[in-house]
Amino acid sequence: MNRRIEKLTRTVRDVISDQIQNHLSDPRIKGLVSVTRVELAADMSMAKIYLSVVGVEPNQEKLTFEAIQNATGFMRSHLAKILTTRICPALNFYLDDSIKKSFEVCHILDQLELERIENRKSAENTEDHNDEE
Repeated sequence: MNRRIEKLTRTVRDVISDQIQNHLSDPRIKGLVSVTRVELAADMSMAKIYLSVVGVEPNQEKLTFEAIQNATGFMRSHLAKILTTRICPALNFYLDDSIKKSFEVCHILDQLELERIENRKSAENTEDHNDEE
């Protein structure tokens, strides 16, 4: 990817993230919405924007995603005012569950660590009990 596309990709990511966090007032948008990554076509005709929605139930996650998709035109028109190019890319949004999966992996690792500590304590208690006899 050339430097121009990389710079434009960062701009798209920053503008869309700011729009979602600070300028969309749709009551369906709940939880923490993050732009996890943006893929911009080489000809600037399309931008794939990956979003992560954390802190809500799955049905609310879908409502939040739908609200953001409904605001695509608003965000694209704002983006067109900021970009210094002739073409403003079409915005396509996708749900990215990588952050949610990372949280799940961390939770599993925490559980395993707790089990390991409990097993070590019970083994020590057993040894202490055997030493007293």
